[in-house]
Amino acid sequence: MLQRSEQAQEIFALNDQHVMHTYGRLPIAFVKGDGTRLWDVTGREYLDFVTGLAVNSLGHGHPRVKAAIKEAADTLIHTSNLYYIPVQAELAARLAARTGYDRVFFSNSGAEANEAAIKLARRYHYKRNPDSRRREIITAHNSFHGRTLATVTATGQPKYHAGFEPLPEGFRYVSLNDLDALKATVNETTAAIMLEPIQGEGGINPCTPEYLAEVRSLCDKEGILLIFDEVQTGVGRTGRFLAAEHFNVRADITTLAKALGSGVPIGATLATEEAATGFEPGSHASTFGGNYLAARAGLAVMDALEEDGLLAAGARAGERLRAGLEELIRRYPAVGAEVRGKGLMLGVELRAGGTEMLSRCMERGLLVNVIAERVLRLLPPLTVSDDEIDEALSVLDQVFKESA
Repeated sequence: MLQRSEQAQEIFALNDQHVMHTYGRLPIAFVKGDGTRLWDVTGREYLDFVTGLAVNSLGHGHPRVKAAIKEAADTLIHTSNLYYIPVQAELAARLAARTGYDRVFFSNSGAEANEAAIKLARRYHYKRNPDSRRREIITAHNSFHGRTLATVTATGQPKYHAGFEPLPEGFRYVSLNDLDALKATVNETTAAIMLEPIQGEGGINPCTPEYLAEVRSLCDKEGILLIFDEVQTGVGRTGRFLAAEHFNVRADITTLAKALGSGVPIGATLATEEAATGFEPGSHASTFGGNYLAARAGLAVMDALEEDGLLAAGARAGERLRAGLEELIRRYPAVGAEVRGKGLMLGVELRAGGTEMLSRCMERGLLVNVIAERVLRLLPPLTVSDDEIDEALSVLDQVFKESA
């Protein structure tokens, strides 16, 4: 059993008394992080293969990010977007150069980045033709796009909708990788198709290359926009800066967040010059979006990816981890069914629910995550070492053996 100190109990009680109960929290309170390691209030050490839900992709306390935050604190944290922000402009230029997009809107989270993408798609069609009926966004079943009222409606999982009705109109859902269903749903009211190249919270479900290529062709034929939600898959998580690079398909709009600030909240909505014409001054805004602190952290992440070779390192680490996971399900076929994902965004489909397995890993000092009830998700940082991967696989071997 996990050790619960008096200090930890006080933290739990204070939280339970004053913080809204929107999370079913695990009984750990962390107070320190370094690289791939976290320490709780009892001083116990953990190997972190959750990384703040794919946020801390450079690990905890990365020198570049720490220096960027300190520089911002010493210089300038916030001015608002009423004025030009030099580091914001620089980060936008770096993102454009890396991705091939032309324009960037900065916000504070993935949900906000997706909200901006939805608004941009609708307004794009409105500006082209104010009488246009193109307002609907088609998304996939088991998708996840955020928790605002619009993005939770875009999310193709009814469990997230319950109790928030009436939901906004203008969203329709189709099965992932089912081109016939998608073609049957597209009509004169469709503004955009919005997809995760690899579904995250829905269970690490990848699009097929053939499907994404056909979706791109369909959007071109019908004059509608293609949106990729890369909030979880982007910024190197899959071994490429964008997961879409694996499929050789480019969307009109792509959203980023999570790893872009390595812990500092930032979201980004990237668009082609054509798609970006949907916005003009006053049509959308974010008070904190791309402020000096957030943009400075984003630049530090870009520096680490481009100058420290972390994209290649993450891709290599992902191959090692995947090979180890596939060996585990060969060894314990009664426990694991399939390994899915790319790079360091991997999921193991389990034969049964994963809650008990998560607890057993945690008791052995390994932090993992369970999604879609029985998919064990692993999201280690791009800086993870071979020894740390082998350590995690050793823990999982023990846990799989107990579960067999």
